[in-house]
Amino acid sequence: MKTVSSEQHRLHFPKGELYGGELVRPFECPERWDYIVEQLRSRGYTEFLDPEDFDIELVQRVHTPDFLEFLATAWDDWKKEGMNGEAIPTCFPARRMHNDRVPNHIDGKLGYYSMAIETAIMSGTWTAAQSAAACATTAQKLVSNDRVAFALCRPPGHHAGINMYGGYCFMNNAAIAAQGFLNDGARRVALLDVDFHHGNGSQDIFYQRNDVLYLSLHGQPEDAFPHFLGYTDETGESAGEGFNVNYPMPPGTEFDVWFTAMNDACRRIQEYSPDALVVSLGVDTFKDDPISFFKLASEDFTRYGETLGRLNIPTLFVMEGGYAVSEIGVNTVNVLDGFFSSFN
Repeated sequence: MKTVSSEQHRLHFPKGELYGGELVRPFECPERWDYIVEQLRSRGYTEFLDPEDFDIELVQRVHTPDFLEFLATAWDDWKKEGMNGEAIPTCFPARRMHNDRVPNHIDGKLGYYSMAIETAIMSGTWTAAQSAAACATTAQKLVSNDRVAFALCRPPGHHAGINMYGGYCFMNNAAIAAQGFLNDGARRVALLDVDFHHGNGSQDIFYQRNDVLYLSLHGQPEDAFPHFLGYTDETGESAGEGFNVNYPMPPGTEFDVWFTAMNDACRRIQEYSPDALVVSLGVDTFKDDPISFFKLASEDFTRYGETLGRLNIPTLFVMEGGYAVSEIGVNTVNVLDGFFSSFN
């Protein structure tokens, strides 16, 4: 298996995020990448590739041009206003305040395009985000020959919507890869999101489409970020009706309950008969994750990796969350080991 990754991810690491009323060291940190690479190498996954160039035309099939222009210029606009810290929004178009007009001032733009305040923009953010998207598209190209590849993306992507960033995400790497499969001739793609948090951005992008089946297993929005999407009655609109499937689960969910939902998602994927499967691989379902509340143990990741392998579909794994940093490598590579063990 080939892994596509880039050292440019290190260009994005804000000094802090707001959590529990305090400015803390971000949970989404560069060493997450390091622990995964260490585990990959130690278990024999030693073929690493650099990403190809960032494909703006492909990305514009997923995100609006104005949003991408905002991401590309936000830091410069912030500095032009004489701001000394990192760019964090301070106001949002809340209920009865939204007229879909984009402000001129960077303070307003940050609020217009953002969904949350934990995700700061700094000098290297745009470069790192481009690199992550390029990792996903490069790995997607490999799947046609190798049937499986791993895009070790950082920053992650599944909270980034059509014209919105947040939740540590700037561009939706998994959605961009899914679109890449379609551009290359796939008729249908399944996007399975096993991250603890609902992939509101992926849902947003594909909600009115039937060429991508989106399925998400996540903490119920009543209790878990991003709170405002991820309910079972969100099933798609127009052509996309029936092609969006949410599995929200309560605090303390154990593996047997989670795995029941996983098996139902796999059944739906088989019925859909996609030409490719994209897995938004977040491992923050782990029992000791600091910002999640599921109770999966490390060996559980191996077990569900086996289930994914038995689907026998060309598969791209795209890295998302996981914030129990010392265990992130073990849990991530357990999924991959399980996936390949199903072939034996």
